[in-house]
Amino acid sequence: MGMVRFGVSLEKDLLTKFDRLIKEKGHANRSKALSDIVRQELVKKEWVEGKEVAGSVIMIYDHHKRELVNKLMDIQHDFNKIIMSTQHIHLDHDNCLEIIAIKGASLQVQKLADFLKAVKGIKHITLGMSSTGKGI
Repeated sequence: MGMVRFGVSLEKDLLTKFDRLIKEKGHANRSKALSDIVRQELVKKEWVEGKEVAGSVIMIYDHHKRELVNKLMDIQHDFNKIIMSTQHIHLDHDNCLEIIAIKGASLQVQKLADFLKAVKGIKHITLGMSSTGKGI
């Protein structure tokens, strides 16, 4: 895989803001920052187009809620084809953090996150969208 050089024209103010942003984010140079932006857009495209994706569902919930854990297990079993693994962490006496690693069609992944989010007792869910790496 070779590198290709190409020119980009930007307004001076936009370039100044871009340089400030890449410095804040710790990028080594403009090329690395631009590569990361392009890859992020390609990942978004995979999700929008319903392609096979990878990512994580991160949930915080109160484990004292009646039947919550059983409901979460039932939903996860219904989506066992896209769940790669789970990790359960006790944050304190009342709150648990669960991380679900997923790989599958983006529509199924979103459906899983939506089903989990709808369960009473869930305090917060974040869907971390990434790629299997094949398309980027």
